[in-house]
Amino acid sequence: MPITVTDYTWQQTEREVYVSVPLKGRKADQSNVLCTEHYIKVNFPPFLFEIFLFAPIDVDKSSAKIGNGIILFTLYKQESSLWNALSVANIEKAAMQVIRENAVIRVQEKTKADIQARAVRKRENEKYSLEVMMKISEEERKQIENVKEEERLKASEELEKFKEQQRIEEEQRNIEKAAQRRREEEQRKNVLNNTVFTELSKPRIQAQTRGNEKIVPPTRKTGSIKIQFTPRVFPTAVRESLLAEEEEWLQKQAAARRAINTDNLELQDLKEEERNPEWLKEKGNKLFAAGDYLAAVNALNLAIRINDKIPVLYLNRSACHLKLRNLHKTIEDASKALELLTPPVPDNAAARLKAFVRRGSAFCELELYVEGLQDYEAALKIHPDNLNVKSDAEKIRQILQGSCLVPE
Repeated sequence: MPITVTDYTWQQTEREVYVSVPLKGRKADQSNVLCTEHYIKVNFPPFLFEIFLFAPIDVDKSSAKIGNGIILFTLYKQESSLWNALSVANIEKAAMQVIRENAVIRVQEKTKADIQARAVRKRENEKYSLEVMMKISEEERKQIENVKEEERLKASEELEKFKEQQRIEEEQRNIEKAAQRRREEEQRKNVLNNTVFTELSKPRIQAQTRGNEKIVPPTRKTGSIKIQFTPRVFPTAVRESLLAEEEEWLQKQAAARRAINTDNLELQDLKEEERNPEWLKEKGNKLFAAGDYLAAVNALNLAIRINDKIPVLYLNRSACHLKLRNLHKTIEDASKALELLTPPVPDNAAARLKAFVRRGSAFCELELYVEGLQDYEAALKIHPDNLNVKSDAEKIRQILQGSCLVPE
């Protein structure tokens, strides 16, 4: 049987009742409190405190605080008045059991209602959070669409400007070529006329007459003319080639082969073949073919330190960086190769084609499709019949056009 606690104290005002119950040395977590309008129970084994209240209280406002070895109840009366006692006197056991059972039922119902209310609030909070997140997502989606639209318009505008510039430059080149052809044709006609006039004027010696006798000049003798053509490095005809540019390219290539850096003390410790850029270039090609791209880069780095004027070294290193996904370095090396591959002549057309394609590929990998398309179109100007370059350029155009589509 539990021990009933009777040494409690209480005080009241017209609106409030204060009840102090000693815990008898029990801990706070060992106490179980039950409170309804007419009944208060505190169970802290082996002790029990219960009160059948004199008048009903407001349970929602009332509170119980545990500390300093006591439980302090602050009870708010439903009606303002002074109680004659804290508990009802002379209450029957049956009535007491009914009050106890009703108190348990009321507490269980209140607990269930509180759980349901918390669940409803949780669902409402989750619904509100979902609505807020959907609103934020919609705003972000609209912002992304606006940015895409701006980028699309910008890319389209740049592409149109680029096409217009290319068209103007092409027209200008055609005009210059037509004017050059006319000048060359006029020069050939002038040379032909002068030659014919010279040849025809020789036999036309005015006949000298001695009386009635007319002196006719002798018949020209037959013969053969030996013609020696100037040996040319480039396969094109003189009138169809850029002679000055080709000579400049040959001089630059010869100067590049002579521009070897021998002042660096670190390079003096290398073997004879390791100080040869051509040998290092071939070494890099073998490593590239074997799939060892990093070692190929190291070989080409040394070759460039020895001679930084050879464009094929930068061109080959750009291929290695492209395999290693070093896209910015690919763009740098391809650009450096194009800088050295000047003036543009047929002899360096294949190298310029590779440089434009590799730089364009790196731009596309970085999703800079406008710049990539420009490089591919430059490559097509060098070799218009290259099917692979044509196919890749068409794919880039489709990507740029696809970015114009706004998702429904």
